[in-house]
Amino acid sequence: MQFKKYTKQRNRSIQGLRSFKDTLPKNIKKVINKKGHIYSETLSNWKYIVGENLFKICYPKSFKNSNRFGVSTLLIMVRRGHEVDLEYSKKKIIDKMNSFFGYLVVEKLKFTSFDDEKKFFLEDKADNENVTNNKYQKKIIDVKNEKIKKSLIELTKVFREK
Repeated sequence: MQFKKYTKQRNRSIQGLRSFKDTLPKNIKKVINKKGHIYSETLSNWKYIVGENLFKICYPKSFKNSNRFGVSTLLIMVRRGHEVDLEYSKKKIIDKMNSFFGYLVVEKLKFTSFDDEKKFFLEDKADNENVTNNKYQKKIIDVKNEKIKKSLIELTKVFREK
């Protein structure tokens, strides 16, 4: 039996336990090596990098690594009305990120604003009484086994109480 030499996965098999990195496909490894590490570390340490006040109004959305056409850019989502606060602390954030990683990671920050208005709609009281929507109520009614039907109705009552 002949083995294929040119497979998209790893070329040789390893006996025993494998590291997680060795089990991933090559395409995924490239993404993790380029963007994943920096972005995930930025997410996990965002509160430390920007501080308590800015942490409440912004979060990192994506990271684009530098290439020959552009510089490395961090895209930050900012709550509408707080763009100026973040603009003034732009240099501080870049310096803090670069010192955190130990080398020049981010050269440019881009801001995108979003609305954080929480819109609450008043629901009808009839909708509050029935937690399950009509589609699922019809399915529950169509169940032939009485024990299962009763248990599903009890389950909806439990959800209604919460």
